[in-house]
Amino acid sequence: MDKIRYTGPVSMDRTAQSCLDQQRLRRLIEAGRSLVAERELEAVFERLLDVARELTQARYAAIGILDEVRENLADFITAGIEPEVRRRIGDLPRGRGVLGLLISNPEPLRMANVGDHVRSYGFPPGHPEMTSFLGVPILIRGEAWGNLYLTDKQGGEFEEADEESAVVLAAWAAIAVENARLYRETDQRRAELERSVRALEATFEIARAVGGETQLERVLELIVKRSRALVEASGVAILLVDGDDFVVAATAGEIPRRIIGSRVPRGGSVAGRVMAAGRPERVNDVTSSLRFALGDLGVQARAGVFVPLQFRGVSLGVIEAFDRVGGPEFSVEDERMLIGAAASAATAVATAQSVERDRLRRTLKAAEEERRRWARELHDETLQGLGGLRVLLSSARRAKDSTALQRAVEAAVDQLAQEISNLRALITELRPAALDELGLGPALEALLDRSRTMTGVEISSEIDLRYESGSRAPRLDSELETAVYRIVQESLTNAVRHGEAQHVAVSVRERERDLELSIRDDGRGFDPDLPVSGFGLTGMRERVSLIGGQLDIDSSGAGTAVSVTLPTTTAVAKTA
Repeated sequence: MDKIRYTGPVSMDRTAQSCLDQQRLRRLIEAGRSLVAERELEAVFERLLDVARELTQARYAAIGILDEVRENLADFITAGIEPEVRRRIGDLPRGRGVLGLLISNPEPLRMANVGDHVRSYGFPPGHPEMTSFLGVPILIRGEAWGNLYLTDKQGGEFEEADEESAVVLAAWAAIAVENARLYRETDQRRAELERSVRALEATFEIARAVGGETQLERVLELIVKRSRALVEASGVAILLVDGDDFVVAATAGEIPRRIIGSRVPRGGSVAGRVMAAGRPERVNDVTSSLRFALGDLGVQARAGVFVPLQFRGVSLGVIEAFDRVGGPEFSVEDERMLIGAAASAATAVATAQSVERDRLRRTLKAAEEERRRWARELHDETLQGLGGLRVLLSSARRAKDSTALQRAVEAAVDQLAQEISNLRALITELRPAALDELGLGPALEALLDRSRTMTGVEISSEIDLRYESGSRAPRLDSELETAVYRIVQESLTNAVRHGEAQHVAVSVRERERDLELSIRDDGRGFDPDLPVSGFGLTGMRERVSLIGGQLDIDSSGAGTAVSVTLPTTTAVAKTA
């Protein structure tokens, strides 16, 4: 067969005497191409060992990978040894004896019989017998990375061509290993960057989702669902601080909603420790650590990650994620992503809690003002009237004139009738029977007629409701009917009592999907942006917000215009 002299990129002491045949050289080139094309280290090792055994006709081959200080073997990968034999051998070699020669002196080494060398330690029990030996170092960027070992050449000793082939393969292997390592590092960095981007996106999504939301329940629902998707957890729960306990505020996934509102003690629990320390914690076995608080509520979980919700140094609660899908354990990256999400979540929760407290404070204050108004009306009108009636009847009882007594009784009857009428009007203001029995249209008409009679103000109206117009369409939802009635009632009260209006126009139109309400007056108006006392405007805004509608108040010109759009929902059809 033709001989060809090899003068490749590998530096060898004896390259001048190289005599690789053409077939072997072609195979080396093919092997090099395939090795450098591999991206996984395991595939590089497997292919390298197979090609080395093929080219040198070695029965056994191995790659020894050096540790960080390059003094011992950290790993040892073999080919040609059966798995059962490998198990019998026991511990892998660490670079002593002949194998250590290439570690201390990284130069090619050939032996006719490895057992004859002075450094030979012999073979452990169960190890196959080996005679001929060939070892070459694998150098990466001029530094020893590992060694390629070949033993038991079929038909005799390893030759110079075998050594040169092994040296070339080692050079290819060095390039392939470096490429695979760089690819793995690049892939890891790309994965880390992708996770960081996902975490940033998730944090942004949570911030955007809850940014315009002020209802605490809705904020918590958004946070718990987004957090679960972020770390791919089987279940997520949010526990908020309430005194010395936690309250389960929201759940998602496999954690049942029925436990929302349940109280669990903070003391002695993982969540309590995390909140007290202000640091997140990953637990690979929640049942073996501190008491698992949700476990008392029947929640089953193996692994979890616990992240505190902190806003301006104040601990609001804890986000708990359990059993990662495909896990169940969570990684450091999962913990970092949940920490990022918790930062936005804590801000949103604190904001919602603040808004809720302010709303409750305004509602309680307005309710007290409303009670004060009713008390004043009962005192100034009903109580005064009843007191006057008592004086009248007492005077008549002391009188001996029957005619005077008769006149007093007749006056008392008339006054009682007036007081009954006043009480009936007061009761109607509190809750009109017509609204429950007849529906929104008749209740509004009665309200407008009563307002015309009692105030003398000119009130024009246009009420267009499908149910009251003769069709068999179902009545509007009771909550919607109540809201419309109260908004009209409060707007009329404001226009007459505070705005001193002479004319008020009321329009109620039911459309296919919403209801449009308009109350306009020619009074002196007010600034709707300034704080006001009383339950009126606060109640109007809260009713519209609860239904999901829109309220606009314009008092910039002459008079005031209240415009409301409410989505219509229908209840079970009723008959008038």
